[in-house]
Amino acid sequence: MASSYQMRASTSAASASKWEYDVFLSFRGEDTRNNFTDHLYDKLQWRGIKAFRDDPELERERFGADLTKVQQWRDALKKVADLAGWTSNNDRYETLLIKEIVEALWKKVHPTFASSESESLDNLVGIDSKLMAIEFLLETKASDVCFIGIWGMGGIGKTTLARLVYQKISHHFEVGIFLAKVGQTSATRGLDQLQEQLICQILNEKNFPVWNVDYGRSMTKRCLFNKKVLLVLDDVDQLDQLENLAGGKDWFGSGSIVIVTTRDQRLLVSHGIEKRYKCKGLNQCEARQLFNWYAFKKDHPEEGYRELSESILDYARGLPLALKILGSFLYKRDRGGWESAVAKLKKAPIDQKLFEVLRISYDGLDEMSQQVFLDVVCFLKGNDKERVIEILDSIFGFDTRVMINVLIEKSLLTSFDNCVDMHDLIREMGLEIVRLESKAEPGQRSRLWLRDDIFCVLKENVGTEAIRSITLCLPKLSELTWNPNAFFKMSKLKFLKMDNLVLCQGPKYLPDSIRVLEWTLYPSKSLPPNFQPVEIIEIILHHSNINQLWDGIKYLEKLTLINLSYSENLIMTPDFTGIQNLERLVLEGCTNLVDIHPSITSLRRLKVLNLKNCRSIKSLPSELEMDSLEIIDLSGCSKVNIFPQFVARMEKLSGLSFSGIGTQNFKVSGHSVSPVLAYLKHFFLKGLHLNACNSVSPHPLSLVLASLKHFCSLKRLNLNDCKLGEGAIPDDIGCLSSLEDLDLSVNDFVSLPATINLLYKLKCLNLVDCKRLEQLPDLPLFSGTCYVAADNCISLEKLPDPPAMCRLWKLSFNFINCCSIAIEDEKFSSSGERCRFKPYFNRIACEYEVIKDDDQVDGVSSGSEDDGEEGDIEDDGVSSYIIYSMLQRFLQEPPPYFERFGIVIPGNKIPAWFRNQSVGASVRIVETDCSSCRSTLWVGFALCVLFGPKEDPGALGEDPDLRHHANTISCSWSPVRLVPAGFIYSLNKVVKSDHLCLFLLPLKYYLPEYGDSDGTSIDFSFKADPCLKVKKCGIRPLYKQDVKELNSRMNHRNKSISARKRYHTVQEPPLSDEVFSSLFRGNDIPVWFTNTSEGSSVRQMIPCSSCSGKWMSIGFVVCVLFGAAALGEDHDLEPHANRIFLYWLSGRSDRSSYLCDVDQVELSDQLCVLFVPMNKVILHSDRFVTFFARTRGAACLKVKRCGVRTLYMQDVIEHSPTMNYWPERVSRWDRIPDLLQQLKSTSHRD
Repeated sequence: MASSYQMRASTSAASASKWEYDVFLSFRGEDTRNNFTDHLYDKLQWRGIKAFRDDPELERERFGADLTKVQQWRDALKKVADLAGWTSNNDRYETLLIKEIVEALWKKVHPTFASSESESLDNLVGIDSKLMAIEFLLETKASDVCFIGIWGMGGIGKTTLARLVYQKISHHFEVGIFLAKVGQTSATRGLDQLQEQLICQILNEKNFPVWNVDYGRSMTKRCLFNKKVLLVLDDVDQLDQLENLAGGKDWFGSGSIVIVTTRDQRLLVSHGIEKRYKCKGLNQCEARQLFNWYAFKKDHPEEGYRELSESILDYARGLPLALKILGSFLYKRDRGGWESAVAKLKKAPIDQKLFEVLRISYDGLDEMSQQVFLDVVCFLKGNDKERVIEILDSIFGFDTRVMINVLIEKSLLTSFDNCVDMHDLIREMGLEIVRLESKAEPGQRSRLWLRDDIFCVLKENVGTEAIRSITLCLPKLSELTWNPNAFFKMSKLKFLKMDNLVLCQGPKYLPDSIRVLEWTLYPSKSLPPNFQPVEIIEIILHHSNINQLWDGIKYLEKLTLINLSYSENLIMTPDFTGIQNLERLVLEGCTNLVDIHPSITSLRRLKVLNLKNCRSIKSLPSELEMDSLEIIDLSGCSKVNIFPQFVARMEKLSGLSFSGIGTQNFKVSGHSVSPVLAYLKHFFLKGLHLNACNSVSPHPLSLVLASLKHFCSLKRLNLNDCKLGEGAIPDDIGCLSSLEDLDLSVNDFVSLPATINLLYKLKCLNLVDCKRLEQLPDLPLFSGTCYVAADNCISLEKLPDPPAMCRLWKLSFNFINCCSIAIEDEKFSSSGERCRFKPYFNRIACEYEVIKDDDQVDGVSSGSEDDGEEGDIEDDGVSSYIIYSMLQRFLQEPPPYFERFGIVIPGNKIPAWFRNQSVGASVRIVETDCSSCRSTLWVGFALCVLFGPKEDPGALGEDPDLRHHANTISCSWSPVRLVPAGFIYSLNKVVKSDHLCLFLLPLKYYLPEYGDSDGTSIDFSFKADPCLKVKKCGIRPLYKQDVKELNSRMNHRNKSISARKRYHTVQEPPLSDEVFSSLFRGNDIPVWFTNTSEGSSVRQMIPCSSCSGKWMSIGFVVCVLFGAAALGEDHDLEPHANRIFLYWLSGRSDRSSYLCDVDQVELSDQLCVLFVPMNKVILHSDRFVTFFARTRGAACLKVKRCGVRTLYMQDVIEHSPTMNYWPERVSRWDRIPDLLQQLKSTSHRD
């Protein structure tokens, strides 16, 4: 049922004048001032409506002897009295008439109240989406009593939201009551005082004594009964407050609404409040807007304060209270004051007012819960929830799961993706509580986390038994000279974490009370011999100096994890006899580990065995009895030739990786390799990783592939870089009915088995860097998520039909640098010819064609601007055709819910279907018909972005890895209705040319305000990371009926292409190994060379490696401007041969060169033009080739300037219009023709 309570934050009602009275009471006929009118006046006063009644004494008191003013009032009141009103007669009860009048007047005067009260709520930000959510919760039958709970952390805006809802809808109720700070008032004045306040407001009495809580409960219920009430109980913190102020639905009259705000979700659940709304913080855009208003009193920061403002925003993390407090504090302060405030926040980052507000939730906890909270704050924040519970259980000796859940319900902790976390300001509040334990002496605090405090304790040996945890996470390596006995006094230390700390020597003592020991770069060769931590559960010593963890047997029954990853000095494992409950043994990267202690076979509870890249291990135990094993990783154990025999059934084994293990004479405990598969096929493997396999034959990989049908429980299959050629992947791959993740990247096959479309549970298909792959088979019916990556598949020419999208909520198709899919959409030649493409679906293929402008195909013109949409069809290329196909497939059966669909393909033109296009990185769309906004036909938005690499290579920085991590496109929009207000799309690979990115966004990200009929606009903006540039973007709202237009476009295009009668295919030019040159007269680099530089070197971007055949880039043309050097007074120009020496680098060490003879040195400048074929340039991911020109022979020549241009097939066609093919033999590249018409007569630059 639609809610009758319509709420919008941005009301259009103008502020009312400040009238002294709301209503004038008048009557005619019999004088009713002492009966009916008096009763009506009393009821209006009770309802909160200020009424003026005709009273001579009142007039005399007000105006005194001013008879003129009195007369003016009499005249005005006479006019008002003549207005129509209500008629009282004897056929109805006066009480009913009074009620009717009061309700009618209340509805008329309420907008005045709302407007006046809302002045205190000016500049609300991000409130619209919250109001819409509450309005949705209010959707109930008019006769129902509705309880709604609003919960969230302190300062998040619960009270503001509840007060605004109250102001918007209170005029619909007989009684509206807002009880503020219920928890605080109850604690300081008592619950009975709250009951008294509530009853007084119901009865409109100044005083109504409540003797005790039970009496107040009874009277509250009696007063509320049969009344339509709006009751807001703000900041409730105890269940008894709800029980005694709003016991149940039977307390209230029909149509009543009770709104409760609290920090504790459990209170709402316990009281049976089913409709609950979690109040969340502001997004970045909203937070910036709110802060700017309080700090600058406008919507943008002052010049020079933007960076400081961003620091404050990072600190506040969307918490409205923090933004208001800090913004108000910084208002009108100079830059020095701002800098001081920011520095203070970094050093002691909690404002006192904010601290007091947030601490209320902490103070409401029992002592044990407080300790759990502080342990999470100082040590366990961000960890997996099950790990947190396991560690806390070992400390407190009981199940702490309930406590963690209570802290989550009280908004002190959060749980996202099964990780325990918290708002940054909640954490700062917890840290401040610990700091207050001892302001001057860090060693007296229970927990340490600051670098200086920890360094002080370790250097001065001032630690005490008060210290419970030490957490030191340094951003970079730091050295410390310390006291090795610093831990001696810390007898109650439970958590010890040290990261990036370099110590001159190891500890002589560690407390036995430690539960978690996590120490990167641990300096000693072993743990202290007297260290007997019988309660320890985790030992994590990454990159340590350990060569043997301990000597002999240690009985540590609670130890579940040993992680010594990348401890390169480790040569042997400990004796496992005394640690029978070990569940995870991680020795990855221990390259000198030789011996595995035989007692490992007795670890019956071991779940994870990770020996990855332990390349010195030669053998493993012949038999393993660990029937709890779930994951085994032996990849990179290159000297292991014998695979252990599993004695137990191993029913839980789900992941196995043995890529890169020894392949010569591979056996299983004396048997040949075949038995590996004979018993592996009986396991319920969920993950099989065989990546980076060597090509030694026979290799177990070939046998595994031949037996894929036995691995029907596999969920993940990794065959990355396994040298798989055409036909290596069998049709049996379609039998992997449980497969979700398939990685076939960096292999050499040309096609994939058609049976891949039988993988109905597949979610991720990785084909990156399969450079010989030419086509994809039909894709399976993805469900849920769909991720297909085929970046750098430079031979890929054919794509399948897009998959059905009705069952998807997230889709990502990446075809970055797949140049064979779509050539440049259109190139014009000087002879009036243009290049077209020939696309096909099912399958997309491309052929270059040359078509005369005046050609017509069965009456179908080539299109013009006046052709409307059909003309646009002709202007669209292959990339547009792919995008149309995706849109068509999407609209044929849109998914009921989706998050985001995205596809990236090569292309340099946004399709004409996107009517709203804008140069640059932002675009605006205006919706004038908001009735259509709420139409069920509106699905969402389609956005198209044209982007490419930045022309300036310096923008990439010196770090080559930056290019592989900085390729992302982010999108944001405003105004914001619901979060999120943006997203980031990762491209993962270096982008070498222009690409198009299509995004499909759901309508839920932008919902028009209720009742907005004046039209609205939405601004979308895009941002690319350093190596990319957004060139253009387009947008169009998606409606279901758009599928008809898309069908028309595609049908028209297919018809025009199939009907085309004549075309001339330009063949691929034969490759030439020949570099040649030619000399010209000239005193400057011709304008034809698009890239020039002063001096003797010039740099040019390399087209992708398939461009020689697909984009028709056939090489480079380099132009060197040189002249005679000064030879002294005699000007004796030596007649013997001089040379221009050209060499080029396309990698860090790849160098090629060429010598150009200059037979005669002239006084005037000359040009040396060199033609370098593409196959002379070693193609690297560096993307650039640098040409250097030097002089050889006598010092007669001087290089002055250089230019370069990539030579495309189109350049050749342009200068030889009659040339439709290349000769079978190329001599000097057939002189390119006529040296590009003598370099266009060597036209010079202005």
